[in-house]
Amino acid sequence: MTDRPAAQREELVLAERHGGVLLLTLHRPERLNAWTNALEDAYYGTLLEADADPDVRAIVVTGAGRGFCAGADMDDLAGVGEATDEQIDRPHPRHLPLTLRTPLVAAVNGAAAGLGMVEALYADVRFASPRAVFLTAFAQRGLVAEYGMAWLLPRLVGHGRASDLLLSGRRVDGEEAARIGLVEHLVPADELVERAVAYAQGLAASCSPWSMATIKTQLLLDAERGFAESVRSADTLMRESFRGSDVAEGVASFTERRPPVFAPLTKEI
Repeated sequence: MTDRPAAQREELVLAERHGGVLLLTLHRPERLNAWTNALEDAYYGTLLEADADPDVRAIVVTGAGRGFCAGADMDDLAGVGEATDEQIDRPHPRHLPLTLRTPLVAAVNGAAAGLGMVEALYADVRFASPRAVFLTAFAQRGLVAEYGMAWLLPRLVGHGRASDLLLSGRRVDGEEAARIGLVEHLVPADELVERAVAYAQGLAASCSPWSMATIKTQLLLDAERGFAESVRSADTLMRESFRGSDVAEGVASFTERRPPVFAPLTKEI
């Protein structure tokens, strides 16, 4: 867990509960929520706390003001050439959001550039408004496809489109992002956060936390496994689900025509 005091973290990441959903807002609006080590510590620390809270069944992340996250803060990046490996390394792996068992939904309200685009791709589901702007920007800064983007992006949009976006660094608006599969839901700007939270509330109210956590792991592992191995793993997990209480509750709630009451996920960090 981060050592940053909670009061200081709240200045950089605002947290608001909506029932079983935790809405997080990256909060450096004067810099389009550009990424710093302090923002990373605040965001990742809050994510870990949420993932350990059995009452939080889904998380939504968005940005304050006009941007989602404009990438690395240029003031920090200016001196990176002199940084040692020890200074570059961070307390948590950058792909930490991918390791959460709680579903993470991104509501991309504006610029998601470079590292900000990576953070959007780390979400399980992406909402965007037409005002959203995605750009990789790495090649335009003399950088590489950082933090797994060269693995993630082709799986969303295909190899050719990923090459286009990574090599050119061109701007992709919300409508194109939806058309090429970069985001799953395109919604009006004034409804963006509300719609993303409503979607997350649907997950929280209707879906088994154990099932969602397990499916997230399957999706991540199966990206590198063959079909036969995926089937064998799914068969083992299916038998495990049969012995759990959630299957009985899921069937009972359906036949009794009532909302399900699934047990919270016991979470350990």
